[in-house]
Amino acid sequence: MFSRIEVYLPSRLSAAWRLPSVLLTACLAWASVIVPAHAVPSFSRQTGSTCADCHVGSFGPQLTPFGMTFKLNGYTLTNGGEGHIPLSAMVQSSYEKLNTAPADGSKQHTAEFAQQASLFLAGRMTDHIGAFIQATGTGEHGTFKVPTLAQDNADIRYADTFTLGGKSSVVGVSLNNNPTVSDVFNTVPAWRFPYIGPTLTPGANASPLLDGGLGAQVWGLNAYTLVDNTWYAELGGYMPQSRSFLESTNVLAPGDPYNKLSGVNPYWRFAYMGNVGGGTVTAGVFGLNARITPDGLTAKDKYNDIGVDGSYQLPVGKNDILAVNGAYMHEKQTLDATFANAGSDNASNTLHRFDLSASYYFDQTYGLTLGTSRIGGTSDTTLYGGDPTTNSYILQADWTPFGKAGSWGSPWANVRLGLQYTWFTKLNGLTNSDNGGGPKASDSNTLYAFVWTSF
Repeated sequence: MFSRIEVYLPSRLSAAWRLPSVLLTACLAWASVIVPAHAVPSFSRQTGSTCADCHVGSFGPQLTPFGMTFKLNGYTLTNGGEGHIPLSAMVQSSYEKLNTAPADGSKQHTAEFAQQASLFLAGRMTDHIGAFIQATGTGEHGTFKVPTLAQDNADIRYADTFTLGGKSSVVGVSLNNNPTVSDVFNTVPAWRFPYIGPTLTPGANASPLLDGGLGAQVWGLNAYTLVDNTWYAELGGYMPQSRSFLESTNVLAPGDPYNKLSGVNPYWRFAYMGNVGGGTVTAGVFGLNARITPDGLTAKDKYNDIGVDGSYQLPVGKNDILAVNGAYMHEKQTLDATFANAGSDNASNTLHRFDLSASYYFDQTYGLTLGTSRIGGTSDTTLYGGDPTTNSYILQADWTPFGKAGSWGSPWANVRLGLQYTWFTKLNGLTNSDNGGGPKASDSNTLYAFVWTSF
């Protein structure tokens, strides 16, 4: 299914965990110093490949099989040229409008020149080591201010190829700061649709911890292997980052509460990949067992998350692609600390989340995606305001004019323009019925237009 390529072709941390903090700090500092140099899409320049080779629709982050292989092999594929500076940048500009003006007087619509801006240190460091490190800032509604950058996704890899049991295999290690960011599929929280979205929409009050609840707050060291281009396995553990490091990288402000992980918390992932009907199919399971100490307490809450996922990606004709991605997660919460401190109604809760999306891209340029998300679980008024049920849909149409072979300005000019609409049939227990004259779920329906550039 995957084309075979070699690696060089197409709180306070313990002493053992201080190296990741030092390494990431140094990388971010290096990126900030070198920004005035040529900042181009670094992976494309490094490999000599177009964005369409690695990404569905010629724009990230949804990966093609070639893109998955590139990531598994440690971001080290190169076209043999020298002097590639592994730096890139990204800016997202947008306009968004809620269906109904919020009762609290907050904004109903806004335009942002820089809804989000990022710097990336991304590319090959040695024959077997590569990195994807992102620093991101979020703009202020209705302003043209340049965002203050903060630590975002980080994934530093070592990878090599071996023969195991007579089967050719990729074996690697990922040092990262967000469970699921190491994943190569398009189904898990770090990389699932929607890849960009409005900021005014209230959203769900509850979701499983694995759904981004630990992003940029932890360190993980995961070992992984892909055997015979078919069987994927990943096993690792996550520990907390220190408060001082989180404050220095703008993740936390002084005085912000910090509910941090306790000890080493295991994460695991198994998946099958194969060919069906001319397309690439994946099916897998993943999970996280976490212990969290709420801010100011000594007791711990336990979160056991487990998920199943699958995807199908089918090339159609010469340049069209159909992609379907889905995942279901279930979480069991044992709230020993929160319940004892009157922070929840229940000593234990459950949550579940289901996501499904289907995309079609014509000529790797014009895309249409429909996605749905469904969240449910135990009602808990104190912890998350009552009924956590949220059911939503997203329809997105987008145009990516560059990023293909022969594109103007490639690989310096990369842009996606899109129009997205989000609507709710239920939001945090609210329906679209009268609700006694109170707010409806549909009040939060959102029209969202965006320009997403990388360079």
